[in-house]
Amino acid sequence: MSREGAEYALRARAEERDRISGHLLDLESHTTYQLLKGAPLRGLTQRRWGAGQAALTALWTLYDAYRGVLRDAEQIRASRGRLGSEQLAVLTGLLAGPSVVLKAAVKPVEQRSLLPEQDERLSLDEAVARMDASFQEVTDVLADIDAVWSAALPRLDAADALLREVTALRRELDAPESGGPAQADAPEPADVAGTPEAAGVAKAPETAGVAGELRRLRTSVLEDPLGAPPSPQDLDRIDRLLAAHRTDLEEALRARREYGRRREDLAAALDRVRAAESEARLAHGAVVVKIALPASAVPRSRVDPLSDELALLDASADDWLARARRLAALEQAARQAADQARATAAAMYGLLGRRDELRGRLGACQAKAVRSGTAEDPEAIRLYERARLLLWTAPCDLTKAAEAVDLYQRAIHGGGR
Repeated sequence: MSREGAEYALRARAEERDRISGHLLDLESHTTYQLLKGAPLRGLTQRRWGAGQAALTALWTLYDAYRGVLRDAEQIRASRGRLGSEQLAVLTGLLAGPSVVLKAAVKPVEQRSLLPEQDERLSLDEAVARMDASFQEVTDVLADIDAVWSAALPRLDAADALLREVTALRRELDAPESGGPAQADAPEPADVAGTPEAAGVAKAPETAGVAGELRRLRTSVLEDPLGAPPSPQDLDRIDRLLAAHRTDLEEALRARREYGRRREDLAAALDRVRAAESEARLAHGAVVVKIALPASAVPRSRVDPLSDELALLDASADDWLARARRLAALEQAARQAADQARATAAAMYGLLGRRDELRGRLGACQAKAVRSGTAEDPEAIRLYERARLLLWTAPCDLTKAAEAVDLYQRAIHGGGR
């Protein structure tokens, strides 16, 4: 090498050494690397990380030898202000020749030979290439493990938090009631005092094992993320199960807190059903003497079965979730019964309106027949009289009356409407 070439090569190698040193320090401060140090790994992860650690050990050994060559070169350069040919020759050997010496490793006795083991000699470029290969092997393992941990651990943390919520709700539901005003007014269920299952929600078998499954999944993720990562489907299933159970517990707690008020509201709703059904019966009684109705048109009461169901609910030994669902079903049934009764009354009175509308149509058609000169037609007279008789006969057959009015209307229009 020339003096300028040696100076340039030495500066480049010094920069290269500093860069490699920085990468190695970054590697050892990497979060995943720190977590893996001393971790109880197993399976595929243990094998790959073991290979990665061996590669890292070899990298550091090679780096120490590489750095020693550069240290020798820098000492030679610092020994004289102007390099002579002898120093240039030594620098050339160090910077461009096979100057990095790797001592032969001591092998187990079963792998040894009686012949002397040969040290390996590498150039600086060869040493850097081999260090880079080892570095890539280590970082590939870290990246693969980190990808699994980044995907699974936050979801497991979220599931654990959800499980803690469910556990807290369960504890609150199993605790005795505080006895506030709302609870004091609520009838007590018969023969259920003192049983946690009666005060709370029946524990689903699939929920009881969630905590153990979460522990198993977390252990698997931490000890063998590469060999047995949890599937997204398993995590989704656990999330759905816990979310559903939290919803059930919240519903049960809400029912226990609000039972007294909701029962009073339900009793008032049943009173409204009773009033609406009474109005429907009155409407039926007023209409049935004027309009011919089928036997199935008699309004049927639903308030008595609903009242019986409410009484059974008060004496129920169900857990609070079952009672909450039965209470919600009763509330909905009461609303539907009231709506149906009101619709029945409106429909009954609507039949009278339909009869009156047909009477008006018949009168309008007769007036039009008089104006057009067709009122004296014998067939028109016969059809008119038949329609009038049907509409003014009690009870009126609305179906036949509507057909008779249509026939009369077609007759005075010459067969068209």
